[in-house]
Amino acid sequence: MRLTLRNNTAVVFAYHTVGVKCLRTLIEGGFEIPLVITHADNPSENIWFESVADLCQAHHIPILLDPDLNDSQLQDRIAQIHPDYLFSFYFRQMIPTQILQLAKLAALNMHGSLLPKYRGRVPINWAVLHGEAETGATLHIMEVKPDAGDIVSQEVVPIGPDQTAYEVFNEVSQAAVIALEKVLPQLLQGQIPRTKNDLSMGSYFGGRKPQDGLINWQASCHDVYNLYRAVAPPYPGAFTMLGVHQLVVAKAQKILPNSLPINQALGLGLFDGKIVGCCPDRGGLWIEELRHHESLISPQDLQKLLNTFTNA
Repeated sequence: MRLTLRNNTAVVFAYHTVGVKCLRTLIEGGFEIPLVITHADNPSENIWFESVADLCQAHHIPILLDPDLNDSQLQDRIAQIHPDYLFSFYFRQMIPTQILQLAKLAALNMHGSLLPKYRGRVPINWAVLHGEAETGATLHIMEVKPDAGDIVSQEVVPIGPDQTAYEVFNEVSQAAVIALEKVLPQLLQGQIPRTKNDLSMGSYFGGRKPQDGLINWQASCHDVYNLYRAVAPPYPGAFTMLGVHQLVVAKAQKILPNSLPINQALGLGLFDGKIVGCCPDRGGLWIEELRHHESLISPQDLQKLLNTFTNA
């Protein structure tokens, strides 16, 4: 027997794969969604993720692309809906207080970490970069300060020692669905479980830019490998420079400390006919795919490049 739903109207701000999965969860869970606000895809960005706009089109849900969130007309439109909830799923803008206050019951955001750890931008990439053994998805109350509101639901995701951020992201996306599904029955009855989000137990992290993927070959092999994992494709990738040539490490394995010969030059080079990156601890990367723009660099190609700089 289906429950009588009394608190099931929501306006949703969503983008990316997490946006698609969580929005679909709301639809299948019985929420009425009169409006979705999403982003237009940036043609200069590598669009490897799912489309919220396509999902809305399939379900005949009205959408707005990148409206001015401070526009009084948008706020009036949301106010006329009288939403029980506002949801934000991987939406890329801070939602103003005057919109958050339009939710009769709560404004809720899904964040890709185990709050209060890794508040802020690209939390999965930061967690992998720092060698964390776990992360997760957290549904929390939205406040003016980002990722600071009470925790409503949380799901843990282990991080394997060789997983890339992309692989972890796929698992966190599914964890977000689980975290949302766990509390949907309560939300539909107007009940919002809340646990204090103790900000003293975590830190805030900012965004990352493609240039942050520059490899420091003076670092430990552990740190270099974590950088590779954190930004491996479809993210922009860890890279090294040979003169003006930016070479991206698209696929690699870790070389443990003291595995490379003592006379192996630091940085990019060749060992046993394979491309490697060497660190001061004599560990580093076995580089299975090295790319220059869209071209794959073979060991022979790299040797020619290295010869060019040696003979210059």
